[in-house]
Amino acid sequence: MISRVSTGVRVGYAVGSFCTANFSAIPGLLLLIYLTNVLAVDPLLAGIVVFLPKAWDLIANTLIGQWSDRTVSRWGPRRPWMLAGTAILPIAFAVMFIGPPLKGVPAAIFVGVAFLVAATGYALYEVPYKAMPAEMTTDYHERTSLLQWRMVFIAIAIAMSGVLAPMLAGDTLEGYRLMGVVFAAILFVAMIGSFFGTARAPYTGQQQSEGSLRAQLAAARESRPFLWLLGLCSAQTLAAGVMLAGAPYFAAYTLGNPSATTPLFAALVGPMLITMPLWVWLAKVMDKRGAMILSGLLFMGGATLAVASPWLGAAWAYLCIVVVGVGYAGLQLLQFSMLADVIAYDGLVSGKRRGGVFTGLWTAVESAVAAFGATIYGAVLSVGGFRESDPANPVVQPDSAVTAVLVGISVIPALIILSGVLMTLKYDLTAARMEAAVS
Repeated sequence: MISRVSTGVRVGYAVGSFCTANFSAIPGLLLLIYLTNVLAVDPLLAGIVVFLPKAWDLIANTLIGQWSDRTVSRWGPRRPWMLAGTAILPIAFAVMFIGPPLKGVPAAIFVGVAFLVAATGYALYEVPYKAMPAEMTTDYHERTSLLQWRMVFIAIAIAMSGVLAPMLAGDTLEGYRLMGVVFAAILFVAMIGSFFGTARAPYTGQQQSEGSLRAQLAAARESRPFLWLLGLCSAQTLAAGVMLAGAPYFAAYTLGNPSATTPLFAALVGPMLITMPLWVWLAKVMDKRGAMILSGLLFMGGATLAVASPWLGAAWAYLCIVVVGVGYAGLQLLQFSMLADVIAYDGLVSGKRRGGVFTGLWTAVESAVAAFGATIYGAVLSVGGFRESDPANPVVQPDSAVTAVLVGISVIPALIILSGVLMTLKYDLTAARMEAAVS
């Protein structure tokens, strides 16, 4: 019998994506250029600052996952932790962009500490939030349909990150302060909304949790579907992180128009709003693995073709990003649907509740590699001789730096995403195998 999830719960769960998508996108899009072009931080140091707080997630997310697995409360095992994250993340996010009168290394330290606190608050919310779909339904395709709603909210949130956030921030300290406060409020509303919106969510998961963290980590290591999914999605996330960090530089130095970041994001997000029903259908026709391979190839193709943008112009660049966006839409939907499958499959074969540790490891690696994308892009800029600056002291970049901007957003992500496509060939948790486990 197929277990259905009500429309109210779907919407209540999906609204939380305004938090997950905005907090993933805004630091990835703006934090590097905020450090290098507003606070005069060296690009290599700035890339490290963006990465290190996310490296902390490798520890924090795993612990939070285990704690949520073992939690027993009238709110269920996941929602108390979501509420704890709601109390921390919005405030820390605003502080990240509060803009103290600091430059260079002191500014990098201040932003890094604030980002570390924000990342901790985000982990408290994100880990249990992403564990919930696997526990709402036992049906393989129902999970994809459930997450289709979440993808629509993600698309809207990414549009907010890519359009509203740069518009508010501009290239001034005051603009970044305003942006930080506005989006801190958006994060709070989304997080508290999903907490109340999932109050009536069905629970079909296991009641008994694994006793120790060591045993849960061992289960994750022994799960072949989880390890392959983690590897291929890490490659996808890393490629997206590199492109996200490079978008403002691509707009300013390749297209010659800093405000082009907004239409670039429109080109990325538009396909997410339009193609979700198509990807749901393709996941049924081709199975999720086949649809994932197709989406990865589209992402890679669009990124590769973008290398010709300096010669073919802005219209060509936007077309390439549309192709990337079509692929990215499929990746986003299928990643979380397949993660829910892995968690549900493990619960069926083990009889234990350990989805929190699976999502803890997943979100820890996801956050770290997404932030590492900015580190990679910062390193490419540094090798290319990119010069840091602040609004009062603009600089002219050398030709080598302009070349690095282009290579970093096109060739590098394409090579990374190719490795993800190759790993997808090894993923074997199909609909037939899932059905056999349910039976």
